[in-house]
Amino acid sequence: MSDGFDYDLVIIGAGVGGHGAALHAVSCGLKTAIIEAADMGGTCVNRGCIPSKALLAASGRVRDLRNAHHLKSLGIQVDNVSFNREAIASHAGSLVAKIQGDLTNSLKRLNVDIIRGWGKLAGSQKVSITTDSGEKTITAKDIILSPGSIPFVPPGIEVDGKTVYTSDQGVKLETLPDWVAIIGSGYIGLEFSDVYSALGCEITMIEALDQLMPGFDRDIAKLAERVLITPRDIETYVGIYAKRVIPGSPVVIELANFKTKEDVGTIEVDACLVATGRIPMTENLGLESVGAERDRRNFIPVNDKMEVLSSGEVVPHLWAIGDATGKMMLAHAASAQGITAVENICGRSREIDYQSIPAAAFTHPEVSYVGMTEVQAQEKATAAGFQIGVAKSYFKGNSKALAEGEADGIAKVIYRKDTGEVLGVHIFGIHASDLIHEASAAIANRQSVHTLAHLVHAHPTLSEVLDEAYKRAVTS
Repeated sequence: MSDGFDYDLVIIGAGVGGHGAALHAVSCGLKTAIIEAADMGGTCVNRGCIPSKALLAASGRVRDLRNAHHLKSLGIQVDNVSFNREAIASHAGSLVAKIQGDLTNSLKRLNVDIIRGWGKLAGSQKVSITTDSGEKTITAKDIILSPGSIPFVPPGIEVDGKTVYTSDQGVKLETLPDWVAIIGSGYIGLEFSDVYSALGCEITMIEALDQLMPGFDRDIAKLAERVLITPRDIETYVGIYAKRVIPGSPVVIELANFKTKEDVGTIEVDACLVATGRIPMTENLGLESVGAERDRRNFIPVNDKMEVLSSGEVVPHLWAIGDATGKMMLAHAASAQGITAVENICGRSREIDYQSIPAAAFTHPEVSYVGMTEVQAQEKATAAGFQIGVAKSYFKGNSKALAEGEADGIAKVIYRKDTGEVLGVHIFGIHASDLIHEASAAIANRQSVHTLAHLVHAHPTLSEVLDEAYKRAVTS
């Protein structure tokens, strides 16, 4: 332990990022404390990744068992499929409790001090902690800020937590509204539409931008829309925003054109899920005590070593990770950032490679990607003076997908034509979230399609979809 300090490392925030940083810090021999004012595990464990995947797993089974046409093609007949909403909600709640307990116990086993209360900076290498019993100050050679994020609620939308709510309340599945409006068609909106439609709800999806799934590669988004939205009981508004949302029975939603701001009508629904993204929870962290400040979007500026920056200069011994940095608001990105920060704290220079961090939407089928979209790759190519290539392969030509009766899907590889380096990979199809990691490793290692095309994949497996795409890239 560093002389004169209570700890080598203090982490403010015990979400997935803070937890990962603490585990790595202990493995590096650092005496570590972690401070949490709310739920151990943060958003991911309590209100995000974990409960939502439990709901998607259960509702996905319901969808599969009610798909008589699909089952008949496999020679299976299932009648009178029913479900219990309370039991599905309980499944999600039980999983949250288990993983929250596992996370807490893993820290205790490694002798990480868990301090319950609100932690904030109190000057260089100092943290003040407000608890039920009062306030105290501890010192640390290094401090990592990992405060996380909260759902963003646009102006004009009133949330009551019952009829108008965010994903924080939605994952509890306290009700199944007959008709629910979902504002936003990103990851959160897509996953909840998957859950609600599988369990029999009618859905209206409202997207302010001029196309659904605006953050996804367009080829993937088009096919996903045809499979995930068009055949399901989902009405869509595009280029329209919810000007005002009034809770009640019914919920009243006033709609307007996003570009012109002109009113376009009003709808009345049983419930409304606000899925318009997340904002950093960076208030009251004491940044001013060390001369640091948030950027105009309230994120904490950092470099790729995860050092906090103030006017472009490094703030000594202060690091930030996770959603609060605004880099990639994903649990596994936060964990990677935490490990990167600890490595640099230990004197082993390391920078995070955001290009190789994958992302996924756990719909049925799934969507995943890593690296650049075709538009982003083309912009880079134009600026740098090279050409890009695009290769696609389809699940309908994959033996395993056909055997599963899950032939809707595509794999798209974007690469440099001169060197063959993979710039981005996008997959829509069964188990896309698992398949993407082969591509993630390829991008992390800056591999070329000329090398990847000669790798051997087991047959018959879904991974051959990527194998085929790499081979097509070489022969195109």
